[in-house]
Amino acid sequence: MNMYDNENTVQKSFNDKYLSDDLLQAQWAEFTALKKAIAEIYQKKGSPLTLLDIGIGNARIARHLSAIPEMWQMIEHYDGTDNAETCIKLAKDTAKELQIEDKLKIYLLEATHLDQLSKRYDVIICTWFTPGNFYPDSFAFDKYNDNCTRLDLSHNEKFTDIFSKAYSLLHKNGEIILGACYIDNDNTRKKQEQSYIRMGMKIITNENDSFTATKENFWSQRFTEKKIKTYLPFVSPKKIDFYLLDPYNYAMQIRIKK
Repeated sequence: MNMYDNENTVQKSFNDKYLSDDLLQAQWAEFTALKKAIAEIYQKKGSPLTLLDIGIGNARIARHLSAIPEMWQMIEHYDGTDNAETCIKLAKDTAKELQIEDKLKIYLLEATHLDQLSKRYDVIICTWFTPGNFYPDSFAFDKYNDNCTRLDLSHNEKFTDIFSKAYSLLHKNGEIILGACYIDNDNTRKKQEQSYIRMGMKIITNENDSFTATKENFWSQRFTEKKIKTYLPFVSPKKIDFYLLDPYNYAMQIRIKK
C-alpha cells in the first residue's frame, strides 16, 4: 500500500493546521536554500533551466517559485512526478489555479521508474523530507512491532536505485538537490514522532531505529553524511555537499553535482 493512498491523511500532511512548527520552519528554510541553489546553477548555465521535481506533492515548490517572477523566469520547464493519484490531482489543481500549465507538467510515475522519462534536466529536486520516504519493498508495516530484529539500513537499495536513475537524467554540470532531509539524532526522532502523532497516526518504531514509521504506512528515514555517501556509490564524495538548514541539527540540504 502506498503511504499516500489515504487521502484524508495526505490532506492533513499538507495542512498547516496539522504541521508542527519544526516542519513549517523547515519548509521555508528549505525553500530559501533551494532558491539560492537554483539561482547559482542558472548563473553558471547562463540560460533558463530544465527542472524535475520527484514527489511533487501539492506542487508547493512550483507555487512558491512561480510567485517570484525573477525565479520563475529562471525555469524553462518544470516537470513533476508523484506515485499518488491524490498528489497528482492536487498538483494539477495548483497548475490550473496559477495558470502555469504551459510550463508545469505533472506525471503519475513511481520514482523507481524514472528511467522511463526521455528528457534530461539541469536540476532535479526532491524536497521536504521526501528522500527519506523511500523504504525497502520488504518492510512490513503491520508486523514490524512483532519482530525483535531491527531493520538494517546500512544500505537502502531503493534509495540508491531511484537516485542512480535520477543522476543519469542530469545534463553535464547538472545537480540533484535533496532537501530537506532529516538528520539522524534522537532529538530529530522525537520531533518526527510528535509530527506524526499530531496528524493522528500511531508510531511503530522506537529509539533503536534510524527511521520513523507509522501504522498508517508512513515512513521517514533520518540520514548521516556517511550514510548518504554509502547510498550514492556512483557519485564521487567530492561532488556531494551538505548544508545545515537550522542550528539544531534537524534538517539538511544535500547537493549532488554531475
